[in-house]
Amino acid sequence: MDQRVIEERSPRWRLSAYLGSIAAVAVTVGALWLFHQMTAGLRLDDIKAAISAMPGTSIVVALLATAVSYCALATYDIVACRIVAPGKVPWHSAALSGMSGYAFSNFLGFHLFTGGAVRFRTYSRSGLDAGEISQVVLLTWMGLWLAFTALVGLALVIDPDGVPVMKMLYPAADRLVGVALLGALVGLYFLAGPEGREIRFFEWRFPLPRRSMVLVQLLVGIIDLMASAAVLYVLLPADAQSGPALFLTVYMSAVILGSISHVPGGIGVFEATLIAGLGLQGRADILASLLAYRLIYYFLPFFIAVVVLAAIEAGVIRGKLAARFVGSAKAIKAIVPPVAAAVVFISGVVLLFSGATPGVPDRLDMLEGWLPLTVVESSHFLGSLTGLALLVIAHGLQRRLFSAWAAAVAVLFAGAVFSLIKGLDWEEATTLAFSAMFLLLSRQAFYRRSPQRFGRISWHWLALVVLTLVATTWLGFFSYSHVEYSNELFWEFAWEGEAPRFLRATVGLLIAVAALGVAVAINRPPVRARKQPATESDAVEAVIATSHDTQTNIALLGDKEFLWSPDRKAFLMYARAGRSLVAMGDPVGDLEQAEDLVWQFRDMADREAGRAVFYGVHPDNLPLYLDMGYALLKLGEVARVDLTRFTLEGGKNQDFRYADRRAAKEGLVFEIVPRAGVPAIMDELRQVSDVWLAEKSGGEKSFSLGYFDPAYLSHFDCAVMRHEGHIVAFANIWRSGGMNEMSVDLMRYRPGVSKILMDALFVRILLYAQSEGYRWFNLGAAPLSGLSDHALASRWNRMGTFLFRHGDDFYNFEGLRSFKQKFSPVWTPQYLACPGGLNIPQVLLDVNALISGGIGKFIGSGSRKPKRRPKPKVAEPA
Repeated sequence: MDQRVIEERSPRWRLSAYLGSIAAVAVTVGALWLFHQMTAGLRLDDIKAAISAMPGTSIVVALLATAVSYCALATYDIVACRIVAPGKVPWHSAALSGMSGYAFSNFLGFHLFTGGAVRFRTYSRSGLDAGEISQVVLLTWMGLWLAFTALVGLALVIDPDGVPVMKMLYPAADRLVGVALLGALVGLYFLAGPEGREIRFFEWRFPLPRRSMVLVQLLVGIIDLMASAAVLYVLLPADAQSGPALFLTVYMSAVILGSISHVPGGIGVFEATLIAGLGLQGRADILASLLAYRLIYYFLPFFIAVVVLAAIEAGVIRGKLAARFVGSAKAIKAIVPPVAAAVVFISGVVLLFSGATPGVPDRLDMLEGWLPLTVVESSHFLGSLTGLALLVIAHGLQRRLFSAWAAAVAVLFAGAVFSLIKGLDWEEATTLAFSAMFLLLSRQAFYRRSPQRFGRISWHWLALVVLTLVATTWLGFFSYSHVEYSNELFWEFAWEGEAPRFLRATVGLLIAVAALGVAVAINRPPVRARKQPATESDAVEAVIATSHDTQTNIALLGDKEFLWSPDRKAFLMYARAGRSLVAMGDPVGDLEQAEDLVWQFRDMADREAGRAVFYGVHPDNLPLYLDMGYALLKLGEVARVDLTRFTLEGGKNQDFRYADRRAAKEGLVFEIVPRAGVPAIMDELRQVSDVWLAEKSGGEKSFSLGYFDPAYLSHFDCAVMRHEGHIVAFANIWRSGGMNEMSVDLMRYRPGVSKILMDALFVRILLYAQSEGYRWFNLGAAPLSGLSDHALASRWNRMGTFLFRHGDDFYNFEGLRSFKQKFSPVWTPQYLACPGGLNIPQVLLDVNALISGGIGKFIGSGSRKPKRRPKPKVAEPA
């Protein structure tokens, strides 16, 4: 089979794809180093003693404050949904989405991908599109920043001397800054007005809700920040409870720095910022308070969310109760894989941290009388490696792989056994057993029996594993800081030799991670693109014959590569441009294999450090792309004529009747040339095509549109119009399977033959499709049609609407829709699914390069188009 090797990416380009992972590792290492400096001289036993001495009343108050804070977090979403989409999202769904979204994002970090994914699944089920959901997320953050501004302003005005971290030249200057901040809030309140408005800053647009909602968001944000700060404040020792102004300012700064650091959960960054800001270095009771705060405010809500999800999977919560407060079974199933991945990853962290800290002496004494030392030593070492294995397996669970699920269950139970043998750590064994039971209850969510290995992880996931290993190593050296290290210590085997066990486990983990990194690096062979042989064309045609969509015929164009299912009953067609691998539409063929093909395609793009892009996808498949965390851009709408109702009768079809009759009078003859006869007329077709292209002063399109190629046209029947025996217009016929749909791709004609030439050709093809018994006729897409220009719509929608209305110098967007609207079609939206953020502009350029050859050709050909003349009104002849 002929193959060609794809050009290798430059080293600089490859490095840029991993800058986020490198930055996260660097920030975490820096934070841990700073944290280590602040905790020098402390011992783990001191921290345990401080936790034991913590007052019970402080814990109860912290729990109550946590409940208040999460109620405020739920209110963020309730208010945001009422602003963006009033009446669409029930309050209980918005409240649960807010609580669960923040429970996951606070604990795991990566707010956009964790909490954002929960909101996408909840709100899309309520009818919100991607733009509206983005507005909701933005408005929830707005409340936090409004509250931050208000509290800092009040702190500077009331007590500038109490905020040394923000002190300027003298207190009056601090008060002036505080007054300016509060004044900005007041100005924003009046600027919003009773109905709200849109704020513009250069090219950025921000929808500002009405002033009453701004006030509500501000109050909710203040309650949230004060309640979450109170959780930590009451847990601090009495002598460490500084003035409220200083504590609130430092706490909010630590929260924000932790959120923007890209470190999971802000671990290390939050603690280092707070200790440095309050000047509380070197105190074991402060570390105990921070640990209790993490457990109460971060871990407990996450644990409750996981338990609720497990109860739903087990059927404990069912029926209307589950549907009302959580959602449909399909939505719940979509949430399970990322939650399961998080649970298994945390289980791995538990094993690693356990191996890096001393065991309970009394339990080790009990084991000494029951088991040989070699068994305990081996279990400790294997327990740490098991923890590392769980970190890797979690990546496969996120991708819904059955093999990862089976391995995770086995490894979790093995880890529970190792925990009991190495130190009778029943707490860890219970945690791991609970995680395994959660996976067993969630079996149906892991259905992909893909040939991909679950151990094949991305560089980003490897960075997360390295971060965890760095934290584990720091914790181990902190726990055994009182031990004098020597070369002999590594080889010391004794019941009391916990520090040597930690060192041996750490060396084993480092070797395993290094081997994993090498495997990740070498397990990325150069991707090869295959030329399409004749046998593959036959296989493609066989699959197309089962599809109900005529657009799948574009697979025969010869400019695409194919990703096949194992049984070759389905494929995904794609092409390459820049860093993007662009799939043309959804997978074709067996629908049961479509989802696996989409994920395999994304995994293939990830192996190339590229972007997987899906162009022209159907609305029915949007949940799949939302599960991938993709952004959705509406490309336009596809027009389909219902042939069971199509007729030339009636006043609105007067133009069609006129074109049909006029064609007969002018001697235009319609004919369908079967595919076997197309090669014989190919020269005539080429002449018509060349004249048409010269008249348009443009080049051929590709990828989503066909171009003149004899091999391509020979696959289809061809509709032609003849005048005096010569072909003057033609269109190749696309047919779907099951007599569902007919369409055309290339439609070209000789200019100057007849004013009604193309209208007549279209009418005759429609009538032919109707006579053949087809259900629909696909008129093709109207680009940028049907986009919303509402003030709260996304920038893509507003920009697309502007081009649709005013972009005639580039492309006749509005005229094309108007022409197709004459046939009274049914309009169906189509979308582009791609990675969000700053990837979107480059994706659009790559797609344009595939279709039009680049932005220069697109604008150039559009600016050279001849101006359209208005069509004269012609009365229907009697």
